[in-house]
Amino acid sequence: MNLAQILARTARTFPERPALFVGARGVHTYAALAARSARLAGYLRQNMGLEAGERVAIFMNNCPEYLECLYGVLWAGLVAVPVNAKLHPREAAWIIDNAGARLVCASPELAGDLGALLNRADAAQPLLVPGDGHYLRAVSALAIPVQARAPEDLAWLFYTSGTTGRPKGVMLSHRNLLAMTACFFTDVDPVSADDAVVYAAPLSHGAGLYGFPYTLRGCRHVIPESGGFEPDELVGLSRRIGRLALFAAPTMIRRLVERVKAGGADPSGFQTIIYGGGPMYAGDIHTALDVMGPRFVQIYGQGESPMTITALSRAVLADRSDPAWASRLASVGVAQALVDVRIVDAQGRTLANDEVGEVVVRGDTVMSGYWGNPAASAAALRDGWLWTGDMGSMDFHGFVTLKDRSKDLIISGGSNIYPREVEEVLIAHPAVREVSVVGRRDADWGECVVAFVVLEEGAGGVGADELDRHCLAHMARFKRPKEYRIVGSLPKNNYGKVLKTALRRMVDAAPPE
Repeated sequence: MNLAQILARTARTFPERPALFVGARGVHTYAALAARSARLAGYLRQNMGLEAGERVAIFMNNCPEYLECLYGVLWAGLVAVPVNAKLHPREAAWIIDNAGARLVCASPELAGDLGALLNRADAAQPLLVPGDGHYLRAVSALAIPVQARAPEDLAWLFYTSGTTGRPKGVMLSHRNLLAMTACFFTDVDPVSADDAVVYAAPLSHGAGLYGFPYTLRGCRHVIPESGGFEPDELVGLSRRIGRLALFAAPTMIRRLVERVKAGGADPSGFQTIIYGGGPMYAGDIHTALDVMGPRFVQIYGQGESPMTITALSRAVLADRSDPAWASRLASVGVAQALVDVRIVDAQGRTLANDEVGEVVVRGDTVMSGYWGNPAASAAALRDGWLWTGDMGSMDFHGFVTLKDRSKDLIISGGSNIYPREVEEVLIAHPAVREVSVVGRRDADWGECVVAFVVLEEGAGGVGADELDRHCLAHMARFKRPKEYRIVGSLPKNNYGKVLKTALRRMVDAAPPE
């Protein structure tokens, strides 16, 4: 059950179908992509002497060779360790060492600094760099068949973002990722062979994971010429290529929608836009549907159950005739087909409808544990269930609404305040572009609410008094922020997630006078 059989199967069935593009320029057919992956696999096993189950890191910007390396590693029966290309070389080196990677595939622009760190006597890993002689020999080697792997064998070692400490290596098996692929077809999008998936977000994370369904259907894979997310470029590709699908964080979706709206662009070239990885505020998805139509699907997952906890379908998002549409819009949908999802209390007891507790999930998509970290594995996996650390509720119809990470809960005067509730109110103010809410220690109340607010351009006259009046008009008094900080931007990680840990440090460093 080697995941690389997906590529091998499609290449046998549709060898001349276009597989890989840079912008609108074709690079490989499926036969060519499979052949290069098979030769690379042969080089890793026969020339480099790597054995089944050993790890190969991929520290690359989005480029055509990324898919060659990913499938080549899997084809060889090895374990892919994709590393976010935006990390500092020292951070990447730590992950590579922690994973025990025997070899690193690295982009030319990243290889120099990384190589200097890796080529220490105690941690030497050879580099494969697209374009150099080593890489050219690798993709010209003797091809080998897809190497057999058991369903439970490790396929992908996914390192978490590590915003609260060292990242943890999530162990994802071939079964995990095949189950994720099946869930994509049942819960996200059935996919047509005419579709084209564009990699505007890093291939090391969700965008790369969602490449497998498109390979299975024989779709086109598109690397933007910029290598990343540029709204104008995506709008142009939607016109030139058509039936464009992408996965992106909510902040990216908002930028794309704003561009389409401002330029009056025709959105019909976009087929499916999948969002996840952070909260999409109800007002933002409402605007997105108004501007671009029923092209959106929301997924909620974690690296520990990749992309596969719940989904909010295109049909539900588009059905404004449903009396519950507004609440559906604010949810993350219902449990995906191959998982069980519950809301539980601290003792693991299932809570009643609409009560807030921790989201737990079990199924074939859930990781086997954290690499080399049995204590963290035991804390996250209990009696077959993954404890996500996310707080939420589930209604009678099974729709899950997330509140916040359990660590983000604010307890003020004995009352629970979920930052997202406050953020939803503030983002509805026309002058507010972005907002993030954290707690601050308070001698009288235990904690109080602090709102970091980014204003729209030209809204400089809006201050704390007006924002406070807006909050008082839309929420209970005890939930409103006690402090508003107007800032130029919010600190974010490489995937567009707001770093609340950084905001808390800002609060601690500059308490109110």
